Amino acid sequence: MSHLRLPPYQPLPPPDPERELIEVRIADLRPTQMCVGLAEVRSRQRDFSDESADERRAYLASKPVPLVQGGDGAVWMIDRHHRLRGLVEMDPNAIAFGYVVLRLDTATRDHVLEELRRRGWLYLYDGRGVGPHPATALPARLPDLLDDPYRSLVWKLKREKRIAAQPLIPFHEFRWGAWLRSRPLPPFSSERLEPALAPARAMVASAAAAHLAGWTGKRQDA
Repeated sequence: MSHLRLPPYQPLPPPDPERELIEVRIADLRPTQMCVGLAEVRSRQRDFSDESADERRAYLASKPVPLVQGGDGAVWMIDRHHRLRGLVEMDPNAIAFGYVVLRLDTATRDHVLEELRRRGWLYLYDGRGVGPHPATALPARLPDLLDDPYRSLVWKLKREKRIAAQPLIPFHEFRWGAWLRSRPLPPFSSERLEPALAPARAMVASAAAAHLAGWTGKRQDA
């Protein structure tokens, strides 16, 4: 599945420092993607387990969720799926902080999804990279998101600073994952990334990847 098939997008607006963040119950948020990388989810859970309640609250406030509100009261999350999936599995009543990037008067789910699709704010590929699926196939709850091992692989490469963060590009890591899917890699999984790491490090540093946002050119031995 080529990254070229992913839709164009509108960048996500950053939070306005003049506006107070809103508290949202994570279990009430609707996902805008079909899958996550479970390696990142499990890493987020380990981090959360080492934090106090105050530390966790401060961290979540520093990573607010861009939100879209529908006329029926539904709230859609455009980012932060991994950390919030990890947290809601640990605490079904957990809250997060967010800021509204779009308000829609419509109360119909189909219209909201069409507006999100038009902006490139939906990721409609499943854990095998197959898609785009209809927007109606999106899971209703964070715990129902599928695992995509390529998303886990990109998380690891990003953590090693071989791919730079691009927080205002929706589904940035999935775009890298789609590109890596078009390359030959040995079998791997979210639980066992090691077989793919060395060749993937070389691939993301190569000139062939230079057109992708977040390219650093950092070599494998750097």
